[in-house]
Amino acid sequence: MHIHILGICGTFMGSMALIARDLGHTVTGSDTAIYPPMSTQLANAGIEIMEGYKAEHLDPAPDLVVVGNACKRGMEAVEYMLNERLPYTSGPEFLYDIVLKDRHVLAVAGTHGKTTTTTMLAWILQYAGIDTGFLIGGVPLVNTDDARLQAAFAHSSHLGEKYFVIEADEYDSAFFDKRSKFVHYRPTTAILNNLEYDHADIFPDLAAIQTQFHHMIRTISANGQIIMPNHTPSLEATLEKGVWTPVWRTSVGTSSDADSENTDWYAQLQSADGSVFHVKHITDDGTQTGAVTWQMSGVHNVNNALVAIAAAVSVGVSVEKACEALSNFAGIKRRMELIGDVNDILVFDDFAHHPTAITTTLDGAKKKLVGRRIWAVIEPRSNTMKLGSHKASLAPSASLADFVLWYEPSNLTWGLAEAIGNAANQSVLGSVEAILDHLKTHAQAGDAIIIMSNGGFEGIHGRLVDVLQS
Repeated sequence: MHIHILGICGTFMGSMALIARDLGHTVTGSDTAIYPPMSTQLANAGIEIMEGYKAEHLDPAPDLVVVGNACKRGMEAVEYMLNERLPYTSGPEFLYDIVLKDRHVLAVAGTHGKTTTTTMLAWILQYAGIDTGFLIGGVPLVNTDDARLQAAFAHSSHLGEKYFVIEADEYDSAFFDKRSKFVHYRPTTAILNNLEYDHADIFPDLAAIQTQFHHMIRTISANGQIIMPNHTPSLEATLEKGVWTPVWRTSVGTSSDADSENTDWYAQLQSADGSVFHVKHITDDGTQTGAVTWQMSGVHNVNNALVAIAAAVSVGVSVEKACEALSNFAGIKRRMELIGDVNDILVFDDFAHHPTAITTTLDGAKKKLVGRRIWAVIEPRSNTMKLGSHKASLAPSASLADFVLWYEPSNLTWGLAEAIGNAANQSVLGSVEAILDHLKTHAQAGDAIIIMSNGGFEGIHGRLVDVLQS
């Protein structure tokens, strides 16, 4: 079958294109943002990519058009597709039809940590010898001599056989289907990692997102498994709408008395930065335990790890093997990824772009990088940030850093400087050049600089390393 994908260079659509190609389909695609690494991966797979969204890309007509959620009415290719009555579908529905319907789906949903948790879960299952398919929004930093694992995690997608782990995004499916992507996945095992207000461009309030989570919960079978952190009011309120599946609750703390936490899974911190922790799974038949010593840090990542371990155990992996797998997990790109060490100034890249994610990232950094001054360099780039939905939370979210530099792009529709106000040691700068100049002048040996953005940030990462070296 010839499949043409509109919006092929996005992480989700591009990874799905590679899976379709592996299944033997002829795949082509269109996009306006054609750049590595996805463009390179697609080209290496023999997938033709066409610039723009032109009607001629659909002539001769493909057997099916898969429409990305960035495509809108008015686009030339979209209008041609509708006028010519070409068969079309959304990305998530297509993925279900060609892959998910034949597999046990383990879906990872939540406002924060989806990519990291999905990667952890896929890693555990692969490490345990289960050839698991996966589709992830990021690429792991593989640190293993195991050729099988290196091959499996060379890209952000893998086909697998019986199981499939997927990052379950709550964003809408397509211009003609405003349901969240994850509603199409029909998981058997579902991680509900957290739930906060986000995606202000499509959701009017938190209740609207809870409705979509409830729609997904309605598709989970009674012999499946839901896994979620304890004491999460927004998720508990969602379950109150109806739940027909057993629920495991998890928690993280420093107490040795897991029973007092009233949870099924408990991670006891052995170090303040979360780099060492013990795991307890409390069942009617007793308690299973394990221990993780790993390269990751932050209590938020311990939470991510715990739900991933629980999901792996739900499909037959032992607690001990799951913990061993994470002890050999190197991390994921753009999640506190060290990209430079210049004269003892550490430069990190992090994907944090929501106030809660900024806070948890900085909390982990302060506990791990003890004795270093922490600089946070933040670009408010997401659609929710651009709309100003979280502007009152921005300055408090970064307060753990010693110094904060906010980047105010010219297209921001609200006053970032006004939102930051007189917050201590926080400044707003209007260009990347100004940020680079400031850091070159004021950063000192022993400092750590964390760049936070969900985009390319005008190449600031490499530019900063170059500036500090000059």
